[in-house]
Amino acid sequence: MDEFILPRTLGKGRSFVYMLPCRDQDLLKVGFSREPLVRLRTLHPRFFDYFDLERGLLLEVDRVVQARAIERDILLRHAEERSPAPLVVPDQAAGYTEWLRGVTPEVTARLREAAAREDYPLHALSDWVRQMFEAQADRLYDLSLKLLEAIEYEAFNVPGELATGQAARSLIYVLDACASVGIDMTATFPEAVLAWRRFASR
Repeated sequence: MDEFILPRTLGKGRSFVYMLPCRDQDLLKVGFSREPLVRLRTLHPRFFDYFDLERGLLLEVDRVVQARAIERDILLRHAEERSPAPLVVPDQAAGYTEWLRGVTPEVTARLREAAAREDYPLHALSDWVRQMFEAQADRLYDLSLKLLEAIEYEAFNVPGELATGQAARSLIYVLDACASVGIDMTATFPEAVLAWRRFASR
């Protein structure tokens, strides 16, 4: 189930160079994408736990060719610091030459320099993700209610050996992702949904 349907707000050719620092080790991923939230989810299902979104950056550029050039410049400058992709990242999403170890300050500086030189917007990753979620607030409200209904139906009508728990996992994922970037949970989700999450956490 795709819990988040992204709003199509990106203009033709608009692209982002991303820097994704891992939370628990001095390792980061550099790359570019037209849909960063989709890219985050392909790298790790709980990207908001695995990557440090507070330190992560998105450099917004006008064309893919510009994003590719900036990414290439960073990777060539730090070729000696290349590192294998973490084992938790799926092989098809890993990007074997795009992981760097021990250069977070240097890559941060390069992105800031590019932003200043070309007047490109530079976003804190946590802020950008929060804005994407806030743009879907109405849908998330409705989705959370539908998932809660599915959870309750399964609990009272489906034999335990046939229950999948998929709706519960999806709702936990949505709530945890939103909470991780500082969404106002009481303003975004029904109280019944938040009460269920508190109960599920026990």
